[in-house]
Amino acid sequence: MATHPLIGIPADRRMVGAHPFHMVGEKYVRAVMEAAGAAPLLIPALAEELRFGELLERLDGLLFTGSPSNVEPHHYRGAPSAPGTLHDPARDATTLPLIRKAVEAGVPVFGICRGFQEMNVAFGGTLHQKVHEVPGFLDHRDDESQPLEVQYGPAHDVLLEPGGLLRALSGSERVRVNSLHSQGIERLGAELAVEARATDGLVEAFRVADARSFAVAVQWHPEWQAVSNAFSRALFGAFGEAAGRRAQSK
Repeated sequence: MATHPLIGIPADRRMVGAHPFHMVGEKYVRAVMEAAGAAPLLIPALAEELRFGELLERLDGLLFTGSPSNVEPHHYRGAPSAPGTLHDPARDATTLPLIRKAVEAGVPVFGICRGFQEMNVAFGGTLHQKVHEVPGFLDHRDDESQPLEVQYGPAHDVLLEPGGLLRALSGSERVRVNSLHSQGIERLGAELAVEARATDGLVEAFRVADARSFAVAVQWHPEWQAVSNAFSRALFGAFGEAAGRRAQSK
């Protein structure tokens, strides 16, 4: 009997009262099941206690999700964060080395929002901590006073690079995406190739150029109502197909 590929989703570590919990947003879990056609496995943020090598042998893909927290800037030699910025050092210690190991092992990876930023940092890139304060860039944040349907609604176009994977998946030169981030790429990491830019020039998607399998990250949130959006379905579908090929090769 055929089985679904197994996609790991590293969790945030958050305090709930006096106790630490490991959490993943349901929208990411559902997108893996419904749009990628895979089985999700939530991975606690326990760094190398997880035994990365053994974990990667068992997984067919990894999804690095968005989060309210930011990558700690010391990982990319950035200036200290503004007071009150939410960080998750346990997640950083888990995802940053896991990204490189997964790509090297040929495990398909997909990064979204924080995951996009993590992948850039893992490959030596740097981040703007507040894109809206950088001259020449748009304000890419959402309005948190609005209903979720408005926050996650279409916000701006991204221009898809000629010859890129996303251009092939979309069949068009541009797509309209949502926008819910304050951080953004300052310097693109080594080994990464731009897949899409916002109209202000900000990198909004990239791939690992010489990866053995699917290794793509996007700044927007395709997991939001993924099944009802043709481009989001195509993104998750390509990720799920890559995971399926890995599962079949075992």
